[in-house]
Parts: sequence; C-alpha cells; structure tokens
Amino acid sequence: MTVQAQAAIADADEPRSSRDQILDAGERLFAERGYAGVSMRDIVADTDLRNQASLYHHFRNKRDLYEAVLNRGLAQIASRLAERRSGTLEEVDTNVDRLVDYLAEHPHIAQLIQRTALDGGRQLQRALNVMLRPLYSQGRRAMASLERIWEPEEVPHLAAGLYLLIFGYFANAQLLKTVVGEDPLGPEAVERQRRFLKAAIARLFSIDASPAKERLT
Repeated sequence: MTVQAQAAIADADEPRSSRDQILDAGERLFAERGYAGVSMRDIVADTDLRNQASLYHHFRNKRDLYEAVLNRGLAQIASRLAERRSGTLEEVDTNVDRLVDYLAEHPHIAQLIQRTALDGGRQLQRALNVMLRPLYSQGRRAMASLERIWEPEEVPHLAAGLYLLIFGYFANAQLLKTVVGEDPLGPEAVERQRRFLKAAIARLFSIDASPAKERLT
C-alpha cells in the first residue's frame, strides 16, 4: 500500500466537514445521474445536513456546486502531477501511484469529467474546458522532452492517449465490469491496472522498463 493510500485511510476516520460532505455527495450523484438528474434536495439527503438552507450557506445554486466539485477534483489531480519530467522510471512510478491512489479513492471524478464533456450542456462544457486548460498545459510542459521521441505534432495525441489510458479505466468502470465480469475498482484489479500503467507509460516514454516488466510477471 502506498503512502497516499495509507493517508486516505487515516483521513477516512476523521469527521467530514459539511462542505466536504456536500462536495462528496455532489461528486457521486452528478457523476451517476448528470447535472439535470440531481436536485439540491438529493444532495442534502446524501449528507448529514438538516435542510437545504445549510447547503445554500456553502453554495449559491446547483451550478455553483457542480463547478466546485469539478474544480476540487481537477485541482487534486493537478497537485499530483510533476511540473517537470526527469525521465526516470521512479518518477513515472510516483506519478502513477499518486493518480491511481486518488482515482481509486474518488472514482466518480473521472466519470464526472467524461459525463460533463458529453452531456453537461454548453455552459458546463465551457466551464470544464476552462478548468482543464491549466491541467493540459501542465501535462504538456511535463512532456516537453518527449519531442526527442515523438514528433511535435504527435505529442498532443500522446497526451490524449495518456488521459484515456489513465482516466478512461475509472470513468468506464461499470462497462468494464459488465464486459470482464470483475469489479475493476476492487483492490486486486486496481493494483493490476497500476502495474500495467507503469509498464505502458515507461514504454511510451522509451524508459528502460525492465523492473516494470518484472512487476507484471
């Protein structure tokens, strides 16, 4: 178990603030039902709040809450990515561990990003685009040295592929469960995905991945 995963277990024992409860409920419900399918009453029912007035103390309206949920998730993801890439296998492993730990703890955020892009409506899609640009720019800076391996025009496609490789697994967990017949979010399945990502990304980055190959056997 990684340090991040151990910290998450410790945090789970701490009482959640009202604001965190609201954001957690919004993350799950918006991911499962979409923006139009969730009411503020639904959010309150999924928390320890006594009434909707307590919710409006933290968020002006449903869109404000929705954007806060997205902002929190994307900020957490950005904080787990290295600004500069050293090109070592250790850095790949560290970044993968940080992202997988967070997405395993918050599997709905990947689904929420995907749902917003598909059916969030124009205003929410524009908001998502604005939020994603800094994260995309950060990822491009981290991959700047890869232009010695990939052609410059290929790097944006590589970035998109890495996003789908990492986030697509969690965003489509229900589909994978139906096809594979196993819960992809179970501990053993997540660990297999973690090992696969480390090996795959090392190969894409042309890093000597012999240790990663050994982990897969």
